[in-house]
Amino acid sequence: MVANEAWYAGESSVGGAYPARGAVSAVSWGAVLAGAAAAAALSLILLLLGVGLGLAAVSPWGGDGASAGTLGAAGIAWLAFTQLAASGLGGYLAGRLRVRWRGTDADEVHFRDTAHGLLSWAVATLFTAATLTASVGAIAGLGVKGAATAAGVATAGAAATATTATAGTSPETDGTLAERGAEGRAGSDPLARDDLGYYVDTLLRPSLAATAGAAPAGANPATLRGWPDASMAHADEQSSAALRRLVVRALRHEGRLSSDDTRAASQLVAQRTGLTQAEAERRVTETLQRARAEAQALETRAREAADAARKATLAAALWMFVALLIGAFTASLLATVGGRQRDLID
Repeated sequence: MVANEAWYAGESSVGGAYPARGAVSAVSWGAVLAGAAAAAALSLILLLLGVGLGLAAVSPWGGDGASAGTLGAAGIAWLAFTQLAASGLGGYLAGRLRVRWRGTDADEVHFRDTAHGLLSWAVATLFTAATLTASVGAIAGLGVKGAATAAGVATAGAAATATTATAGTSPETDGTLAERGAEGRAGSDPLARDDLGYYVDTLLRPSLAATAGAAPAGANPATLRGWPDASMAHADEQSSAALRRLVVRALRHEGRLSSDDTRAASQLVAQRTGLTQAEAERRVTETLQRARAEAQALETRAREAADAARKATLAAALWMFVALLIGAFTASLLATVGGRQRDLID
């Protein structure tokens, strides 16, 4: 009996011996693994080539390079081509390298060839998935280490900030514990800390009359100061911190403050800017409404970006599913072609 042929009962071998049918497996695992290895290798080569072509097509300069839609369509087409080529090669080798089943019905041979192609595709797919999972895990591990380092630095900075804030506040302007921690939680709001500082600076811009040195009509000369006043730097820091907490609170309540908070903020603004109480209240209301509108716009843009990412991920998953099905069909089909060519050789 030839080494790569399977003999069954009903067909005599050398010496007239009849090996039992169950003694020989219907699966040629050597051919399956050989086809899977070839498919995985070709997949890797084509994927690297696709990455290179994709990077060559994009550009960081505006107006240059391919658009996102073009890259998406090209990526889908390349993925389908990769599955066709790699799975077809693996299936053909699995069918061409398997043993020859003598005395087996033609339909059974066709089924076995199809199964060999499907098995080679499955092994190659699982191997590729395991390799990619390991790579993604390594990248994620590096990301976790970087995040831990950044968290350590942020913790040290937060501790230093908390120490400074504790030393620079007083019971009169400190407010409740919830308000005291509002600035530290500002990172969870749409507006960043620098943006909040911008709105505090907007509230504290001096009026034109105060800048020129003349007290505006209705202003209280006893509380009107030139701005900036170096002798009142500590008080200015306290009032700025109080205004920042009030801005954060307003952003969490649709840009509105209670009447008491509005009056307190207006008094701080009037003392620092030279505005009358009515003008200060109007500035506080307008600034908070503008801050709220910007926060809502940022939140809307963030939701739109998240929805676009969700749709892109959904489309990619569906097209990958289709490409894998194409690969499985191609591998099974070409395995039958390779099997028929194998049976033509005595």
